[in-house]
Amino acid sequence: MDGDSDAPATYLDEMVDETPMLFATSDTVLTVEDPRMHPVGKATAIFLLFTCMLGFLNGLDYASPNDGLVRPDEFVYRLAQTAPDDTATFRGTVQDTSGTPLVNATVYVSWLDDATQLWVAEETLTDDSGAYLFEGLDPGLVRVDIIVSRDGHRDVYANRVLLSPPALIEPIGFTTLDFTFPTSEAFAAAPCESANESGCEIRTIDKTPSQMDHPLMDPSAATGYILVGFAFMGISLISAGFAVWSLKSGSVLVLRTATVLAFFTMGHYYSACVFGLMAFLLTFAIPRRHVPLTGA
Repeated sequence: MDGDSDAPATYLDEMVDETPMLFATSDTVLTVEDPRMHPVGKATAIFLLFTCMLGFLNGLDYASPNDGLVRPDEFVYRLAQTAPDDTATFRGTVQDTSGTPLVNATVYVSWLDDATQLWVAEETLTDDSGAYLFEGLDPGLVRVDIIVSRDGHRDVYANRVLLSPPALIEPIGFTTLDFTFPTSEAFAAAPCESANESGCEIRTIDKTPSQMDHPLMDPSAATGYILVGFAFMGISLISAGFAVWSLKSGSVLVLRTATVLAFFTMGHYYSACVFGLMAFLLTFAIPRRHVPLTGA
């Protein structure tokens, strides 16, 4: 006897017997996200490539200290305007044209105080190695007069100097300049400011008129400025690479990353910052397209 044939009928068996099989059709179509970039995304990526070009030109400007819209001394001067007072250290040496250190030469530093609109000055003497040191000066433009008494004259060598402000996390800005004092013959050909019975007492070689546009500054500050330019160019190239990658892959996330990088390339008058931010916001407006899922 087959045990299964005598088994009692269940509820499910009764439902199968009483309910006929039904089939229905639907217009629903399975879709998947389109891997290609939406036209709005493509337009944003092209706009971003233009922004990267602005950032690259900005970096090229920084990396060319003698040309362009912004130059190292202008950049440092702007930073100095917002730097705290008494945060500049000025140091260096004074030597003659043969390289011999000048001992006990007077180094006289003067600048216009912004608060009082009065000239403030400090002075020191060079040591046995011809070195001088000033601490607690205000960053910015100063006049430096080096005074040497020799051959019955007081020779004054004047220069316009830009004192560096603190950089990044450093509390003090350092400016190091080595001066080569002109020869006595060069001073003899210079104008005489104070004459007496024995002849000219004070002879002056004043370089400040020719240094109005470009004052002397610490060489390392100019080097740092150039490195900033190369950093801008590098970031702009990386951002452009991400933008091209997003066009090929269709990834909005990659495009958004490119916009963030472009923001930090600055651009002249912060143009890349503004356009990079605009492109970043546009990435959130890119619609997602879907295509029907079809069989092979």
